Amino acid sequence: MHETDMTKALIMTVRDWYSSQPEQPKIDKIHLIVGEFTCVEPASLEFAFEVQTQNTFLAGAKLAIQSKPLIAFCHQCQAEYKPEIGLHYACPTCHSPMEDIRSGRELKIDRLEYSNSQ
Repeated sequence: MHETDMTKALIMTVRDWYSSQPEQPKIDKIHLIVGEFTCVEPASLEFAFEVQTQNTFLAGAKLAIQSKPLIAFCHQCQAEYKPEIGLHYACPTCHSPMEDIRSGRELKIDRLEYSNSQ
């Protein structure tokens, strides 16, 4: 389950920001953007986050996950398309292999919701 490792990296990133704040805020929500092509399961990510943040500075914080669809561009057809996830990611029109991914690989923190009172 790579969600566990991703959660550890997320916690370390937020901890770095948190430690740099003059007054350490209470973090209520972490907004993430997760691309469909990362194969991250949102429910598994939320579970791993909840387990790993118990009794930490992030205890009680929630994840808000915004999914980004997989969108590719076919240079032969000069058109964007939404590949079907599975064994065949080819262009549905000309069947050229997927070469140019326009979205769907994102995995990033969009923003934090927090308050300065503990």
